Amino acid sequence: MKITRIARIGAIGAVAALALAGCAANEAPAGGSDQPAAGSDLEGTLKATGASSQGSAQEAWVAAFQQANPGVTINYEPTGSGTGRENFLAGASDFIGSDRAFDDEEMAAGGFQTCASDAIVEVPLYISPVAVAFNLEGVDSLNLDAKTIAGIFAGTITNWNDPAIASQNEGVELPDLAISPVHRSDPSGTQETFTKYLSATAGDVWTHEPADEWPIQGGEAAQGTSGVVQAIKAGNGAIGFADASQTEGLGQVHVGVGDEYVAYSAEAAAALVENSPLVEGRGEGDLVFDVDPAAAPAGAYPIALVSYLIACEEYEDPNTAEVVKAYLEYIASEEGQQAAADNAGSAPISEGLREKALAAIDTIKVG
Repeated sequence: MKITRIARIGAIGAVAALALAGCAANEAPAGGSDQPAAGSDLEGTLKATGASSQGSAQEAWVAAFQQANPGVTINYEPTGSGTGRENFLAGASDFIGSDRAFDDEEMAAGGFQTCASDAIVEVPLYISPVAVAFNLEGVDSLNLDAKTIAGIFAGTITNWNDPAIASQNEGVELPDLAISPVHRSDPSGTQETFTKYLSATAGDVWTHEPADEWPIQGGEAAQGTSGVVQAIKAGNGAIGFADASQTEGLGQVHVGVGDEYVAYSAEAAAALVENSPLVEGRGEGDLVFDVDPAAAPAGAYPIALVSYLIACEEYEDPNTAEVVKAYLEYIASEEGQQAAADNAGSAPISEGLREKALAAIDTIKVG
């Protein structure tokens, strides 16, 4: 079938496209004798916005897909998840990336102007640990449990040599230095993932509900993933949370899970999601996980971002439907997931989830 063939071609092109240095995210790499033959007659331009956490993965996916489908242009802007969802509702994006699915209230309200109906496809194709990262001269890693992390971001633990930190890090020389917590200034699924973790695991130290907007006053606010990382790097004593793939070179928190401290990794994040049930009552193409950090099994990293690709189940334009469907099929493929893992450090989805995701993507059609 045509769509399946196109997706397969896109998957084959992934590794070759990623090897081309200096290729812009929204430009197909230049052809060459060592490149796979372009066998696709797919054409069109897609407008997409959304999760900045997907930025590096989208660069890899776009480059590979455009390499195999030279008639296609995909423009993905990492505007943040909240803006992406607003754009999808307003009809300004053909598909989006979002660090959370549309919630039940948003689904009931409907009004997806991008779509020919209110039925949407939501597939979790980017799974990544959210790192708690810090900048503390001479310290590369720290063990912190949930209540200590919550106290730092709630403003009740304000100095790096606080006994709550020192007791979990014997032998580490902690300075008499103020802690400078950094959070997101914009609505963010990464922020909602982090506050959900605190709400589920920190007891009465964190009394706020999960939210994509920061729920308390105080601390430094920064725009987007890149803004948070820059703010942490800029100040000795700073700590924040961000997509783990963007925190290279910073100190890392090993997070308390039961009697152990778990460092972030793609495998440890995948273990959390694999043990989570799907939310009930959703449409055929709507795969939403109910991730509970408090139920993290041994060895699982409890702060995992489950980021979604969101599209319409029905499009008015047949060409848009065809291109969106082919692109999402490539992202869900083994090659697409490996491209994201190589470029962004994400956790490839399991074969079982891939089957469910491809079935959901197959519901995309012309209205």
